[in-house]
Amino acid sequence: MHNCRVFVKTGIAFEDYHEALTHIGESMVHAGVVQTSYPQALLIREAEFPTGIQLEHHAVAIPHCEAMHARTPSIYLIRPDAPVEFFQADDEGTVAASLIIALIVTHPSEQLVLLRKLFSQLQEPTFYESLLTVPEDQLAELFKQHVFVPAQEKAAAV
Repeated sequence: MHNCRVFVKTGIAFEDYHEALTHIGESMVHAGVVQTSYPQALLIREAEFPTGIQLEHHAVAIPHCEAMHARTPSIYLIRPDAPVEFFQADDEGTVAASLIIALIVTHPSEQLVLLRKLFSQLQEPTFYESLLTVPEDQLAELFKQHVFVPAQEKAAAV
């Protein structure tokens, strides 16, 4: 997903996950990277397959839906003012997500590759902490460096 656009939003509050997903849907339609069917598809997908994930010290939500609703591969990183309760993906109950990472992919195979890479990176506490603390104008670049740059390129850069 080297041609993936990364959108960033910080300093925003949501009452609940539904409001967060509605914001994502409307924002991505406005940005022109998804079909008009995307907002509803995102809500339906979240209701059927929740995306809240508890990590070691924090929780994240990774909402996404089928590739048919996408126009351009994109990521929407949201760092809300306060954690947002999302239903847990692999368990009963909810998690308080301090970071929301909406994935918009145009090919289903890309989604699986991206999810694997993302999960791997989110297991690194320093990366996750950085996502929560870097200034907004550095967030997209930090994400791209860790998630899109192949491991051998990162090693060569050190």
